[in-house]
Formats: sequence, structure tokens, C-alpha cells
Amino acid sequence: MFSDLSSKENSIPTGIETHAHLLLVSASLSNGNDVDRILLSAGYRVSCVDSVSLAKQFLSNNAVDLILLDMAVMTEAGPAMVQTLAGTDCVILVNEHQAYLAAEAMRAGAIDYIIKPFSQRQILDVVRGALRLRQAIPNLIATSPQSLQVLQLARRAAKTSATILIGGESGTGKERLARYIHEMSSRAGKPFVAINCAAIPEAMLESILFGHSKGAFTGATANQQGKFELAQGGTLLLDEISELPLALQAKLLRVLQEKEVERLGSHQVIALDVRIIAASNRDLRELVLQGAFREDLFYRLDVLPMSWPALRERRDDILPLAEYFIERYAAQQGYRLGESARQQLLSYDWPGNVRELDNVIQRALIMARGLHIQAVDLMLPHYAAEADTPQPQALAAPEGLSETKRHAEFQFVLETLRRFRGHRTRTAEALGMTTRALRYKLAAMREQGIDVEQQIQN
Repeated sequence: MFSDLSSKENSIPTGIETHAHLLLVSASLSNGNDVDRILLSAGYRVSCVDSVSLAKQFLSNNAVDLILLDMAVMTEAGPAMVQTLAGTDCVILVNEHQAYLAAEAMRAGAIDYIIKPFSQRQILDVVRGALRLRQAIPNLIATSPQSLQVLQLARRAAKTSATILIGGESGTGKERLARYIHEMSSRAGKPFVAINCAAIPEAMLESILFGHSKGAFTGATANQQGKFELAQGGTLLLDEISELPLALQAKLLRVLQEKEVERLGSHQVIALDVRIIAASNRDLRELVLQGAFREDLFYRLDVLPMSWPALRERRDDILPLAEYFIERYAAQQGYRLGESARQQLLSYDWPGNVRELDNVIQRALIMARGLHIQAVDLMLPHYAAEADTPQPQALAAPEGLSETKRHAEFQFVLETLRRFRGHRTRTAEALGMTTRALRYKLAAMREQGIDVEQQIQN
């Protein structure tokens, strides 16, 4: 049974997302919460069906912004059902004894769930959060279900002042996720301050974190605020927290517990109102077991844990990210990804994650021989039989865009020569040029002072 519900008389505008069209899939709308009525009163357009087969039929002829799927209608496994409705964001409604189905559905691509019974505020918060995920977020690309699920959790975390611990491999974008949490919180108008604990010498780290008073040590010629003070009212990101020395971990623990700080060389106590987000690409639980990280500090930080998945685990984000970087570095120049480049980007495992993709796109824009970027322009590492090929010795990078492009081209020619052990004909074929053109290219490199034969042997 289909029903399309809308009521201008009952409409209560709550923001631009209330123009959305929702599909409620429920065998019985009388779950004690009257979901359709709640959504209508908030100003949404709501269509209702009472079976999955009717939902698929409805979706074949209608576009909706969000599906609310009651697990009570399921005649097949949860994950399989979510996948049959692929292409539209899906929120799962479950009873308490079905919570395990919600977890399976989330792994299959659902972006959120809610457990019955729930309040009017709770269902509206879930719906609004799900719809807002599709709004453009500056400098944050997230289209895969895995990314959207993380952002849902981040939005919930942003509503609190609890400490957050972000895990994930290097280069996944942990700092960008921390900024997103800050921007979604009530602290958005206040400072966001980030410090990389691994990038600062240990002797300077305490002063940079907590500040110092004039005369506190040699060279301290004036009072200096620390990062905690600079983040007052806002958010402080402690990136690579695993690299913090044990002595400083004890001092950090005290600051977090007491919510106050003293500058080095001063006994004045400064009260703090700072949201702490810590990030690490290492397993802090394992470091605790090894005695390299304080257990009490770990539990102080691990209030709301979350993790940004590796890029290979959210492949739906790869091409949108690549296109974002093209726009970022070559706006209005007309560059596009060719089909061969798109396929290679999707098949590569990205051990360096988003940071590596950023670098690859920058390199491809230099190497591209036209406006369509091809696979050869990406210069991604070779697989299988070529995996043992010795790494090339890098040339000294010159200055200037034209010189940088020439340097990258020379480097690519040398890498190809090494791959074919100096064989000119095979190298020319791989480069898509004649052997004569290759000879001219090598001559130009020698004129630039490059010892080609020595580079090939390295």
C-alpha cells in the first residue's frame, strides 16, 4: 500500500532540510511513536509503504532523499535488504532485541539507526543529521557509506564537550575530521588549535603546550601563552598523541583532570574551557600494554573513540577526492580524469591514504600531456613483477613551475629506463615516443648536467 502524506497546515519549518522527501517503510506505523506524524509536523514530505517489495517499486519511479526502514518488515537478512535499496541513504529502525541487525545493516551501507521506542526529538535528530550529511562541507569529501557513518558519529560527538580520540592510519585526514567536529559544535566561533606532538622537540613541547613566564628559562624574554590558552573556549587537537613523552603525559593528565593550567615559571592557575581531541595512527591500547603510554591518560582521552577508515576501505571516496584535488590545484583549466586514470586510481590500494592521493594528483597535473589525465600520468608504483624494481635515485628538485615539470618528466624517463634496464626501444615504446625522440630527450638531460648512465645504474 502506498500513501503520500503532506500537510502545509501542520508544517513547522525547521531548516532547509525539511524540504526533503522521506520514504517510510514500515509494516505498522503504530509503534507508539507515530513516526509519520512526527515527520509531517516537522515539515517533511513523507511517503509510506508497508513492504520492501513496494519500497523497491516506489523507488523505481520516485526520487527520495532518505529511507527510514523498519526492520519489522524484513523477510530477508538486514544487510541484503539495505543493499537492495542502494543508491539512497537509509536509516534503520529496530527493536531492542534487533540491535545486532542494525550493526549488520550499518556495515552494509546504512548511515544510521535508531532503537524503538524513541522520542520525537531523537527521531528528528537522526533524520536531520542524515540529511545534512549530503550538504556540501568545505574541504571535506565524504560519499562512501563508511565515511558518512563516521560523520554521523562526529555530529553526535560535536553536541557534547566530551574528549574524543580519533584513530586511523597516517594520511587518512584525522585533522580534517577534528576540524569538522569543531565546526559542527557550539564552539565553532572560537579557536581551533592543532599541535603535532611528534613534530616538536621534546625540550620545547612543554612550553608550547602550557606556555611560559618571562625568565622561566634561558631565552624566555617575555610571557608566552601555550596552546591550551590559545584554544580557550574552542578546541585543541593533540595530533600524534602517542609520541608525547611519559613525563609530559603525567602533566597533561593533570590539566585534563583539573581543567586548569600553569605556565612554566609561574604559579598562577589559569582556568580552562577547552574541548580536547586527540589523534594517533598507533594503537594506544597496545602502547599501554608496552608501558609506553599511561593507562590513566588513555582512559581520560578514550571517552568518545572514532576512526577515519583507510582510503582503500572507502573506495567510493577516491574519485570524488581526486576530482576535488584537480579543482583545487588547476581550477578553471579544464583538466579531467581519463578512463584509464580512473580505473587505476580505483584499483590502487593507497598505503599513504588521502595524503598520497593528493600528491599523485599534483604530479599528474604536471605530467599530463593534455587536458585528459591518463594512467601513465599518475606514475603510481608498479605491481607484481615490477615490485622488486630498485627505487630510483631522486634528482635535486629545481625551482619554478616549468622547471618542476621538466624535472618530473626527466625523473619519469629515468624510472622507465631503469625498469627496462636501459633498453632504449622498449623504454621509448613504454613512454609513447619514438627512439629518436628518446635520444633527443636524453641529450637534453645530459645538457642539464644529468649523468644518464649513472642514474640508470643506481
